[in-house]
Formats: sequence, C-alpha cells, structure tokens
Amino acid sequence: ICNPLRYPVLMSRRICWIIIAGSWFGGSLDGFLLTPITMSFPFCSSREINHFFCEAPAVLKLACADTALYETVMYVCCVLMLLIPFSVVISSYARILATVYHMSSVEGRKKAFATCSSHMTVVTLFYGAAIYTYMVPHAYHSPSQDKIFSVFYTILT
Repeated sequence: ICNPLRYPVLMSRRICWIIIAGSWFGGSLDGFLLTPITMSFPFCSSREINHFFCEAPAVLKLACADTALYETVMYVCCVLMLLIPFSVVISSYARILATVYHMSSVEGRKKAFATCSSHMTVVTLFYGAAIYTYMVPHAYHSPSQDKIFSVFYTILT
C-alpha cells in the first residue's frame, strides 16, 4: 500500500523464501530446544494438565524442581519470538495507516481502513494473548484465564 509500484521489487520471491525459512527456523528451534527441556523436569504431583493442550507453562506447573532458569530462557525466547515480530507488524501497519490516511479517495480510504482494522484485530488477539500467556508472571493469572487466553491465539485467530 505504501509503495505499490515497488512491491514486486521489495517483496521478491527470494525475500518471501527468506521470511518463510526464518519463521520455520525460529519456530522449530524454539520447539526443539524448549520442549525436551520441559519434559526432562521431574513431576511430583498429578500428571493431569489443567489445560486444553500440553503447553509449556501448564506443564511447568506440575514440575517439582526449580524452573526459574528455564522460565528466564523461555522469557528471552518469547521476547525474540513475540515482541520483535509484533513490533515489526505494528510499525508496518502504522506506516500503512499513515499512507491510507493521506489517500485522496474517501472510498479507497474506507476500504483500506476496513481491511487494516480486521487484520489488526487478529494480530492483536494473537500476539496479545500469547504475550499474556508466556510473558506475564504466572502469579498474575489463573489456570482458567490461561485456558481462555489460549483459545485466542490457537483457535479464534
């Protein structure tokens, strides 16, 4: 939207493949590193997870070992995998909205705002719920809240 004539040059097939590979690499690295560590903790109490699926924060609540270091590593991963992409998306949409605001066509502006607002709603639901689940200290939310927020970033979006 900001530079429609330059889009094919800016978003070449090579750039698309780099973005795809980066996403897959980051997600796979996170899963292949953190999941085995999560499953290596000793579990003392019930092995029943109070959640919809086997998610790291829910599993960690069952561990009877000190998980402080692991939670710090998970927090750093969340900063890299949630806050940085969310910041890039928000800044991109800010540029798009600024460009749309300066459009001369009122009808075109309405269509662009309608599209952007629905996209921003989904982005906010996904990243907001994931940031809440993974980055807010566990003392500030309950298992029922975790279940509700997990629906936002897994099913609803």
